[in-house]
Amino acid sequence: MRNWNEPKKTKAHIELIPMIDVMMFLLVFFVLISLNVIPALGLKTQLPSAGSAQQLKPQKKAIITLGAGDLLQLDGQPLPLNTLVNTLKQQQQENQTTSIIVNSDKEVAVERLIAVMDTLRQGGFFSISIATRKQ
Repeated sequence: MRNWNEPKKTKAHIELIPMIDVMMFLLVFFVLISLNVIPALGLKTQLPSAGSAQQLKPQKKAIITLGAGDLLQLDGQPLPLNTLVNTLKQQQQENQTTSIIVNSDKEVAVERLIAVMDTLRQGGFFSISIATRKQ
């Protein structure tokens, strides 16, 4: 027989609905990221392909991105061409060479690519590579 004055003992239990809500938010977030619905930083470029493309060794490098139109970025930051060499020299440390990778869209005119590379060589940078993707 039960005494009505005794408090009722409750068992601890885990609430599933908030946990399911959190898991659904995570699932939606990762699906959107994988589908590139949330845009990444930087310019979208389509690299030309080359059969002899190589993986670069880790080193001090700067990535210059040439996009369609007159867009130019240095490590993801928009920059005009006339200040490119000065910015690179400020970032460069003493007695250390900076390797420059030019990430150019395949729609960019060769003349513009050569103009950027020529500006870099006149500024004293000689380790310049052009980014490609493997076929």
